[in-house]
Amino acid sequence: MASRTDARPTTEPLESLAQRFAATRRLSLDLVATLSDADASAQSMPDASPAKWHLAHTTWFFETFILRDHLPGYRPFDDRYAYLFNSYYEAEGPRHARPQRGLLTRPSLADICIWRAHVDTAVQTALPDLPPAAHILIELGIQHEQQHQELLLTDLKHLFAQNPLGPAVWKAETAIASEVAQFSAMKWIEGKAGIVSIGHGGDGFAFDCEGPRHDALLPPHVLASRPVSNGEWQQFIADGGYHTPSLWLSDGWAWVQGENIDAPAYWDGDRYFTLAGWRAIDPAAPVTHISFYEADAFASWAGARLPTEFEWEAAAATLDPAAGQQLDTAGPVQPAAFPDDAGLQQMFGSVWEWTGSAYRPYPGFRAAPGAVGEYNGKFMSGQFVLRGGSCATPRGHLRPAYRNFFYPHQRWQFTGVRLAKDF
Repeated sequence: MASRTDARPTTEPLESLAQRFAATRRLSLDLVATLSDADASAQSMPDASPAKWHLAHTTWFFETFILRDHLPGYRPFDDRYAYLFNSYYEAEGPRHARPQRGLLTRPSLADICIWRAHVDTAVQTALPDLPPAAHILIELGIQHEQQHQELLLTDLKHLFAQNPLGPAVWKAETAIASEVAQFSAMKWIEGKAGIVSIGHGGDGFAFDCEGPRHDALLPPHVLASRPVSNGEWQQFIADGGYHTPSLWLSDGWAWVQGENIDAPAYWDGDRYFTLAGWRAIDPAAPVTHISFYEADAFASWAGARLPTEFEWEAAAATLDPAAGQQLDTAGPVQPAAFPDDAGLQQMFGSVWEWTGSAYRPYPGFRAAPGAVGEYNGKFMSGQFVLRGGSCATPRGHLRPAYRNFFYPHQRWQFTGVRLAKDF
């Protein structure tokens, strides 16, 4: 998901940067603390990666772009690891095929953790003497690892869901309970109309795809006060939503038919699979693990549409991106119902919200030079934008301008939907 094109020296004190680096690296280890080496080595599908691969790839990022490139005389911990743990950086040379990451039974999880400790110590020791350009890349590396923490959680969920035993990554007694187990009535909130400024324009960190800041024209519209709930999705199913071709885009209908889709991912009757094992479906909680195709079909069934990413950002511009249900500590995150309240609810956290906007560059976009410039721009084809973060997004990672993106059939992430209407 991204790098910066407007990189400037950070004004953050080095002590604060070092603390955030250490906290981010520690959380990744906390997320795998309950796993066996087998758990951490398996890959359930090509879109997912083994847990230890996430730990290794993020370590490779710091070793390569910080230590190798900015610390004179540094020698890689193991020269073979670059081939194993590069993801898609063509400028960094050939790499192990993504669908075969689960075949990497060696190095072990313990070996990866030893490597991580080596790199962490080297970064912290070198930090005071590193140039400003390296400080910028450390910030990018922190943000990059936070993205992989969310991917690690969703990949683990997909992996454990394939096991007929229905095992839990975390035991039931450690499950994070819903903040409020009640149903919030959906209301319609008037959105901003006319010319609005879109995209990142401040001094803080942003990924390159969030800019340049530019103007967009919004028509009169309303947004739903909250994401669509499980209970509302059950009504869609009961009304034959998955069997009514008129509700679906052509590609979506082909996908539903070809994959025999009749419910969100991880649903089985009146229960669904979570990181704490199988649980009864909470009708008040936001629906999640739905594809763009499903979100669009539901919107058609409901007499609504998906919001554009510009409508979403304009509505979220004055809200607190650190609020809501987001990842603070390792545990079995799952979207929860929130209390009924005035205004827009759960814009940040809970579930990523599909928009109707294609993931394409903003006017004036330019990819950053070098390998880190491959982070975003080359993926601006065939994908759709999601906004707002999820219960698995590390708190502090989000901004109103933040753009996530996935292909329209993908749904193993915590993806949901908020409706919009024209008026």
